[in-house]
Amino acid sequence: MTIDVRTVTEAEFADWQRAVRTGFLHEPVLAAEHLEARRRQFVEGRLLGAFDGGRCVATFRSFDQEITAVGGTPVPADAISNVTVTPTHRRRGLLTRMMSRDLAAAKERGDVVANLIAAEYPIYGRYGFGPATWTTEWTVDVPRAGLDPRWSGPEDGGRIDLVDAEDVRKLGPELHERVRRAQPGAVSRDELWWQLNTGAVRFGSNWTEPFYAVHRSASGEVDGLVSYESDDSWHGKQPHNTADVNWLIAATPAAECALWRYLCSIDWITKVKSGWRGPDDLLPFFLPDPRAARVTEQADWLWVRILDVVRALEARTYEAAGALVLEVVDKDRLAGGRFRLEVSPQGASCTPAGGATADLTLPVAELARIWLGDESLLRLAALGLVGEEREGAARKADALFRTSGRPWCPDLF
Repeated sequence: MTIDVRTVTEAEFADWQRAVRTGFLHEPVLAAEHLEARRRQFVEGRLLGAFDGGRCVATFRSFDQEITAVGGTPVPADAISNVTVTPTHRRRGLLTRMMSRDLAAAKERGDVVANLIAAEYPIYGRYGFGPATWTTEWTVDVPRAGLDPRWSGPEDGGRIDLVDAEDVRKLGPELHERVRRAQPGAVSRDELWWQLNTGAVRFGSNWTEPFYAVHRSASGEVDGLVSYESDDSWHGKQPHNTADVNWLIAATPAAECALWRYLCSIDWITKVKSGWRGPDDLLPFFLPDPRAARVTEQADWLWVRILDVVRALEARTYEAAGALVLEVVDKDRLAGGRFRLEVSPQGASCTPAGGATADLTLPVAELARIWLGDESLLRLAALGLVGEEREGAARKADALFRTSGRPWCPDLF
């Protein structure tokens, strides 16, 4: 039978959600109240499904998002999630059909990039995505860290208070906007994100109410928030509890340091798991003994697909001045072509350059890897992923694209 790939109607949402859960190896059927909560993710035209004989066998969802480019400019993005293919229907091109349809629509809408978090590394490169940010998790051995056990709060006049979920929903969005505008790779959070992450909306029955702490500066301004949980582990009448951070955002290094110090000072806590942090996070160096923070996970995180080369390259800033001609290869013909890029700390200009000789030839996926400044063009050239058409061009381009700090996306979506 012909498998029909189409947009999902609201009446088909329950079947589509069953296919999502099957693809991710979760219990297929949701309780009625949790299914109704998930209907808040339904946006007309943004859910795709593959249907075989009336049954949904593959799923795809996208939604509007912003990503912060280098320098702080918010860029419109097509965020992709809930991508599954039922095991009985693999290797039939269903993902390719859904992806092609969604990216073409995103290009038509005027999105500059598409974003996703890849569950598996090998899948998305063939659609022009490249890993643009990485994530690191640390586990802090608190007794080894060398912190003052008598610490009771910030010494600079700031303070830390425990707050409730309702307070977080009021304070969090404005703080997050400040933080993400200064962090390349960070993405926007809508109202539903704050409701889901504070328990106001629940997609399942596994919600555990966390603790929330807020940091206020000496002037009283909210400049840090953390959500964390704790286990209850005792051995030989001694506590061995772990504080597990769900998320921590801070507008200043002082607020960030104070929140980590707070977590490490909680009675009975002997380990702190940091959650997803940027790979150059300051956490280990807030500790007198940085070796007390052991890397327990490191992986690729946000993958980016460039849809508009001109707008993407002009949206970001550059720390040096120079000019390059880039040949961008895109087999899907969404963003390929030859472009002349002229940059300086004052701004950038990217224009078509059909008649010029290219300095570098690179697939659109490799352009995504360097767009946020995290990957080295010299490394990509050494790996044979970027073609150097003029001697020295890779080194010159590397100096233009690299940034002083690494990009980071705190969110899973």
